[in-house]
Amino acid sequence: MKFTIQEQIAAYEARRTTATTRMTEIMEASAEAGATLDAGQQEEFDGLQQDLEAIDGHVRRLKTIEAQVLRTASPIIVTDPASAAAVRAPVNAMTTAGAHSVTVQRNNAKGLAFTRYAIALARSRGNLMQALEVARGWNDSTPEVETVLRAAVAAGTTTDPAWAAPLVEYNNMTGEFIELLRPATIIGRINGFRRVPFNIKMPAQTSPSTAQWVGEGKPKPVSALAFETMSLGFSKVAGIVVLTDELVRFSNPSAESIVQRDLIETITELLDHDFVDPAKAEVPGVSPESITHQATYIDATGTTADALRQDIKSLFSAFTANNASVAGAYWIMDPVMALTIGMMTNPLGQAEFPGIDMNGGVLFGLPVICSTNVPKDAGGLYHIILVKPSEVLMADDGGVTLDASREASLQMDSAPAAGAAQLMSLWQNNMIALRAERFINWKARRALAAAYIRGANYGAPEDTGGGA
Repeated sequence: MKFTIQEQIAAYEARRTTATTRMTEIMEASAEAGATLDAGQQEEFDGLQQDLEAIDGHVRRLKTIEAQVLRTASPIIVTDPASAAAVRAPVNAMTTAGAHSVTVQRNNAKGLAFTRYAIALARSRGNLMQALEVARGWNDSTPEVETVLRAAVAAGTTTDPAWAAPLVEYNNMTGEFIELLRPATIIGRINGFRRVPFNIKMPAQTSPSTAQWVGEGKPKPVSALAFETMSLGFSKVAGIVVLTDELVRFSNPSAESIVQRDLIETITELLDHDFVDPAKAEVPGVSPESITHQATYIDATGTTADALRQDIKSLFSAFTANNASVAGAYWIMDPVMALTIGMMTNPLGQAEFPGIDMNGGVLFGLPVICSTNVPKDAGGLYHIILVKPSEVLMADDGGVTLDASREASLQMDSAPAAGAAQLMSLWQNNMIALRAERFINWKARRALAAAYIRGANYGAPEDTGGGA
């Protein structure tokens, strides 16, 4: 896919923002601890600083090319007011063979329309007419918010010609939010899951037929196959974020980003953790088991590079022993474990595994996904998970539903209990609650969809001798 110059600039600016945010987090963590940066933090900070310098230089060069392309673009002739309003949006121009093409689009951050839709609902306390008035203040940048709220006020019919446009805009806004959510999750960064619809049953073979050599005039063997039925029902993940009335009432771009961040992280943390946590068992009718719950595992045999090679060989052997290939598989691990593996060196000072760092990379030919939501074992040691996505069934409707209320009474607990007496009135405390829900379910297609190394602590010093 070929990206326009402005899309390339936006991508590098996003990388710059991510790096700057991480540098700030490192310094804030150091300040809270009252200590200077340790060796790992210094290396990460200095690496991020080098990345920023490289990104800034590349963006300057892209902007130079952008200015040259704009100078050669054909002028835009506006003949009506409607076109004039559209031209106020940012314009990307690029030269094609013998012609000039122009793309008109608004330069809004991903998910801004959906976030403002949530803010409008929260400010109006669920009153759609008041939410519509709030949304009109954003018509210069996100007019689709007003369009969606208007569609929600009046009942639609299949004969109404205005029905389709508001419906499409609502889907586009939700898609923006999901597009921002998925790259932050383990599931969203893995390609190759077997996508299936909800509430289906699938036949599965559990034993094969048999065959034998047969001599002349001898009877041929007869065998039976065994089958079972797998099902993938509905399950949903939900989270509630409570905001003060003042935060919503005096909303600015900063407050909008806070709402968006809370909604994303509420869903992301649970999905990431329960997808890979070996302790997560299935709760029938409520939630799926993790892909590692009944998976094959091996205990780490040491902390050296040789131990890591031996353990990965054993993990690969678990797949091949069951006639399963590791082609297309992914590693999933904590970024600290990935960083430590990448820092391991041989006696000559050369990196043992140069393709991996805290951002991921490649380990033994397979891509690495890093997430801080990968759980540790009881001793605080790490899990290194190998998953083959083609052996995982995934049902995901790809949508998020959002509701707002200030009249409800909530149990302010991340693990609420039915019938609890300790409830807080949102109305009495001038607070507003936003509830986000997403329907998603997964199931291992075979017994060996995933395997993992338990108790990993590679790179740590050992009391006994070992390999380099």
